[in-house]
Amino acid sequence: MKSTRRPPRWDDPRIDDHVDSPYDRVAHARATPARAPEAAIRALDLTVRKRIDGLLSGDHRTALPGLGTELHQLRAYVPGDDVRQIEWNVTARTGEPHVQVQLAERSLTTWLVLDTSPSMNFGTAMMRKLDAAEGVALAVGHLATRRGNRLGVVTFGGPKVEILPPRQGRTGLLGALTTLERTAPADGPDATTLAEALGRVAGLARGAGLVAVVADFRGTRDWEAPLGRLAHRHAVLAIEVADPREENLPDIGEVEFIDPESGRVLRVDTSDRRLREQFIQRAKEERRQLLATFQRHGVEHVRCTTEGHWLRQLAGFLRRPGVRK
Repeated sequence: MKSTRRPPRWDDPRIDDHVDSPYDRVAHARATPARAPEAAIRALDLTVRKRIDGLLSGDHRTALPGLGTELHQLRAYVPGDDVRQIEWNVTARTGEPHVQVQLAERSLTTWLVLDTSPSMNFGTAMMRKLDAAEGVALAVGHLATRRGNRLGVVTFGGPKVEILPPRQGRTGLLGALTTLERTAPADGPDATTLAEALGRVAGLARGAGLVAVVADFRGTRDWEAPLGRLAHRHAVLAIEVADPREENLPDIGEVEFIDPESGRVLRVDTSDRRLREQFIQRAKEERRQLLATFQRHGVEHVRCTTEGHWLRQLAGFLRRPGVRK
């Protein structure tokens, strides 16, 4: 759901009043409206690259192939595996023994799946969810293309699933984000879905690699089955982009909401305390189910928000060695 009240954009000067840390300024690297989309995206890319390098300086390890300095992959334990390679954090979370397997030093392919659906245009904090997702995509793209590794990009939410084949460098990603800047957001029920995008990736991804999904994971859960199939063959990272008002309804009187996926309009009296409590409980239950889904399939998970801290949230996750969420 989204409110008819339009949130501030990246270039809104009011946003700067809320910046409380140098890292938060990455969220505002967008240019003024006079600058071309290409220049704005490249400025954001440069800022993200500098910040992510600073936050992840030094040796670090990650359970995600292609994003760390040591390449390894997690899989279920089979008889004969070296028990010293058991990854106890993953084993505790999934209830099944998992081991860490070193990967040969070879070119790895990362598939970045980016949500551009109408619900991503929602934002009540410092930016829209789509703005945060673009920054996250650039950070993942920068990390994934180190050491000559390749990056493929899949976007969904428009009239068709857009696919950019894997290549070295972030040229394809920058082009995709520039195109998004020029394209008016789509509304209505005809938008392509996450399930469709994951299905396409499953057919395209050959060898084992990384699939990073940047989405809000709102709506129906028809994407769970294709996500599970991908997780059997690849390391999968789910980067959830969220807005605080999706979990806590403020007391601001009568508000009109629009479902961005269907166009349905709903008037809500937010002064109703019981309604607000039901909203919070429903949101908590949805989160519980979402986290259970990721855990069930052994999918890494990190949550980034529109409150301006998304880069620190992502970097904090990547700096935790061997974590499976």
